[in-house]
Formats: sequence, structure tokens, C-alpha cells
Amino acid sequence: MKKIRTGTTSTPLTLWQAQLTKETLEKQGFETELVVIDVKNGLDSDEIEASLQSAELLGAALLRGDVDMAVHSMKYLPTTQTEGLVIAGVGHRANPAEVLLVRPESVDNQLFKMKLGAVIGTSFARQKAQLLSYRPDLRFIGIRGELPKQLEKLRKGEFDALLAAAADLARLQLDVDSLIVVNLNVREFVPAPGQGVLAYLCCTDDVETRSIIKQCLHEPDVSAVTNVERRVLKILGGDPHLPLGAYCERDANGNYHVWAAFADAWDLPVRRTRLSQSTHLGLAERVVAGLGA
Repeated sequence: MKKIRTGTTSTPLTLWQAQLTKETLEKQGFETELVVIDVKNGLDSDEIEASLQSAELLGAALLRGDVDMAVHSMKYLPTTQTEGLVIAGVGHRANPAEVLLVRPESVDNQLFKMKLGAVIGTSFARQKAQLLSYRPDLRFIGIRGELPKQLEKLRKGEFDALLAAAADLARLQLDVDSLIVVNLNVREFVPAPGQGVLAYLCCTDDVETRSIIKQCLHEPDVSAVTNVERRVLKILGGDPHLPLGAYCERDANGNYHVWAAFADAWDLPVRRTRLSQSTHLGLAERVVAGLGA
């Protein structure tokens, strides 16, 4: 069996993702090596831009033959892959929900436990739009950098609250004991398509690596629901900056259930839909129609 070179970037979260992948493969008898690719100035970009840069760099490394596979957060991967690359598998889905972290000084007896006129740290149009749909009094400030840096700014009082992915908090084992944690329901505050899922990429013609990913890392049940979520995004243009939330799950009988929220811009009204059917066929198209998009 060949040594599997796994490409990653150097942020704490991407290194965690790659290390988990490495350990999973090694438990199944494969020799692995992590190849860390420099993101340069991406760490000071907003989260979406930094992740898109990471995906581009990892894709280039795959096409050059520097690595055999790459691991990346699915929610930031383009819905159309670069020619010669393929998402060969998707991993287990961690908690896809988001949590609101509030400074104790900013707590009030309002929805989401935040005082009137609270300032939220976020650069995501989706988060802004959905928060405003519940709390029109809220204000926003753009934030950059990795989650630990964002938490540091929150504690310093640069804003009143911060939205974070529950999976990222758990993966990095970040201490939030000094903050008020408000857990948000994925059916009411709808996450990004593919949130909480790792995607494994390789070259289309690398049959051996594709087979290893499929046998050792791929979760078909997760793929079935994230395909629906990402199809919704693709129909709407594929831009991860869109104010779009799409979440799909399957029940014990295999039926699909989808919750989606979409706005034409972050400061415009949010349209929501919920649909169920026994098959994925045409489901994403029905969701988009239900959103009036």
C-alpha cells in the first residue's frame, strides 16, 4: 500500500481536520504523511475568503502531484470542482448547529439573551439575515481571523456576541466558560450547506486514492443529505457568500426533510421553506421554488 500524502493548511482547525483523517487512515493500516501548505495572508481574511484560498491552494497541490488527497470543510468548497479534481468522499457529520456566545455584560431578558441594540461579530450574510429576522434591533461588525482570535476580541469587548459553529468549538476544545452560550436549533437558525462535514478531494484519475477514500473515510448517508443542500446552493449560483441556509436530514424510514432560509441580501427579508419527500430526486429544485428564488 502506498503512503498517502494528505494536504492541509496551517490553521488550527484545518490541522485538526487533517490529523483526524491521518489517524483514521492509520488505524486501518495505511502509512500517511501530512503536507502543510502555506496560506500566506489568508489568516487575516474573512473566514469564507480564507477558506476559498485554502481550497484553491490545495487543489493546485493535488494537480501538481504534491499530495494524494486533501481534506477541507465542505461548507466552503465550490459546488463545481476544478477540472481534474473530484470530491471522492465525505466524512461523519459533526453537530451542524451554531451557537451564540454572549458576553455576560451584554446579557438581557430578550430573545437570544442579548440586550437591545447588541453588536454581533460576524462577516456572514447568512447569519446577519437570519438574526435580523428575529431581532431587527441588532447591529453587526465584520470580523477576521481564526475562531480563537475572534473569541479573544469578544472577551475584550469589541462586540457583544459572536456566532460560531458548534463543531468548530468542539474540535478546537475552546474554553467558553466565561461566556453565555445560546444553542441555536438548526431547523430555526439554518446552517450553511454542508456545515459540520469534512470533504476529501483527490485527482479524478487517481483510482487508487479514490478507492481508499471510499472504503475508509466515506459516509454514504452523510453524502445523501449534503448533496441536497449543495444542490440548492448550486441552483442559486453556488456563491458561499449568499445569505442562504440549507439543512437536510433523513428519518429512520429514509425520508428526506429539508429546512431552508434565503434572502436576496443580508438586510432584506428572509424567506423560509420546509419540505419532505421520500426521494432526493427534484428535492433541491422544490426547495428553491419554495424560497421564491
